[in-house]
Amino acid sequence: MRLLFLLFAFALGGAAHAGGVDRLQAFIAGAKTAEADFTQTVADKNGRVTQQASGKMAFARPGKFRWDYSKPYEQVIVGDGVKLWLYDTDLDQVTVRTLGDVIAGTPAALLAGDNAIEKYFVLKDAGVADGLEWLDATPKTKDTSFERIRMGFKGDMLVQMELFDFFGQRTTLKLSKMVRNPAIPASRFTFTPPKGADIIGE
Repeated sequence: MRLLFLLFAFALGGAAHAGGVDRLQAFIAGAKTAEADFTQTVADKNGRVTQQASGKMAFARPGKFRWDYSKPYEQVIVGDGVKLWLYDTDLDQVTVRTLGDVIAGTPAALLAGDNAIEKYFVLKDAGVADGLEWLDATPKTKDTSFERIRMGFKGDMLVQMELFDFFGQRTTLKLSKMVRNPAIPASRFTFTPPKGADIIGE
């Protein structure tokens, strides 16, 4: 599968410290916009790395987000608040769908959705590991590619996500250079299909 569709297929403790769920709630409450660099690694059920990619991401809640893959090839995912655009530069192909509940159960819903996260996910603290506070997010909808999503926080900053699909694959997203609440121009979350590109969908 292409990296693009793998990420958005069919459509991110104790008394002495806050647990992972509290970290997520605080992150969402305190970050109306954000941008970061990311690396993405996909491993099969045997732990063998099958794909690697990197790029930049940004979101503006609710409903607007952008993932720009730069390596190993260029791809773009844009949610403009109404539609979801997926552009594969190699194929010169654009797939477009009404946003609606397409992002329910995906990382985009966790990062760029509204504050009603628990409408779409069952959230559970998952303890501390590798210096991060973790939570498990299990999608309530059956129409998703992901069985479970883990989010790891360092302090009040999201630094890692792990996505487990129904085929035993694990996609690891590591975020770096994250900036919360930057001024992001509205044009960042709009997408105009390139002239001559094949358009599939609505």
